[in-house]
Amino acid sequence: MGMGVDSRNRMARRAAEEIQTGMVVNLGIGIPSLVPNHLPNDRIVMFHAENGITGMGPSPSKGEEDENLCNAGGFPVTLNSGGSYCDSTIAFGMIRRGRVDLTILGSLEVSEKGDLANWIVPGKKVPGMGGAMELAQKARKVIVVMNHCDRAGRPKIVPACTLPLTSATCVDMIITDLAVFTVTAEGLRLTELFAPFDLNDVLNKTGCELKNSEQIRLIPY
Repeated sequence: MGMGVDSRNRMARRAAEEIQTGMVVNLGIGIPSLVPNHLPNDRIVMFHAENGITGMGPSPSKGEEDENLCNAGGFPVTLNSGGSYCDSTIAFGMIRRGRVDLTILGSLEVSEKGDLANWIVPGKKVPGMGGAMELAQKARKVIVVMNHCDRAGRPKIVPACTLPLTSATCVDMIITDLAVFTVTAEGLRLTELFAPFDLNDVLNKTGCELKNSEQIRLIPY
């Protein structure tokens, strides 16, 4: 199994495990937008988007898209029963008041202290910062879902971010295509491995020191 759709969905499925009934959850663009497709049916959640939706459902079937209904990345979504629309100022007000329980974001780099750099690569055109800065600071829990290395094979988990920060010491958990980490006061703790990867695969591709949990969960295919 190579990189690609499978590993993206494995990361999204693992992130979905962190969601509990009753939560308000904001999803970033990219891999995080796959998370609703992996949520068990008994999990009743309000997905929030900063363009002004609370209560997003899964991606619509082909041909069922509503051209006026999209997520913050501009992709078509559905609305669950009880969902609502608002303008962006209200949506950002919800974030800034700490009403979002969990945000799941992509990232370009994360440091061992949980610093997040996910909004710009200097010299490249970007769509804008979006809600990442507010979400990283104000959401009650911040999960980063990203590939372990960049396209050139360099670690995206580093001792200190080289890219401009979105927010300092805000990340609680990192889920990559290789493993799952929690950010602690003592440093990054490796807690889970995705089959078929082992400890050495992760150590060789991580840019900083790691602490290992006593029990490392192996996540099967």
